[in-house]
Amino acid sequence: MKQATLKFIGVVALALWFATGASAQEKKIKKSDMPAAVQKTADEQSKGATVKGYSTEVEDGKTIYEVELTVNGHSKDVSMSPEGAVVEVEEEVALDSLPAEVRDGLKKKAGAGKITKVESLTKQGKLVAYEAHVNTNGKKSEVQVGPDGKALAHPE
Repeated sequence: MKQATLKFIGVVALALWFATGASAQEKKIKKSDMPAAVQKTADEQSKGATVKGYSTEVEDGKTIYEVELTVNGHSKDVSMSPEGAVVEVEEEVALDSLPAEVRDGLKKKAGAGKITKVESLTKQGKLVAYEAHVNTNGKKSEVQVGPDGKALAHPE
């Protein structure tokens, strides 16, 4: 009886874990599914760009909308609040275009891994970090440094 109860609790805990994880995942949507204010901001942000798609997700209990763009051959993702305010911009940048201290900081954090893509992270209009996508023996990960190339106190 005790073992059956423990198994049941384990199954319920696992189900809750999957349900929680699923709620934080990005969901593809159509532009028409977004609030009017978000559509307006997405239109403004996508001038001169190619729209690859729209999505929404819930982060820390808050709904965030995103427009995925291609601008001059590189990726740019703009995250917006339901009111249409730009919350975050992730924009691909060339590694060799970065200041030496940022390049060195990313390479140090990547270790033996190969940097495959670098993005600048801007929040509330302020550059807060650079993020590198790293491939180490087929395993993908991300590393971040501050705008000065130094380690961050917490991930952005």
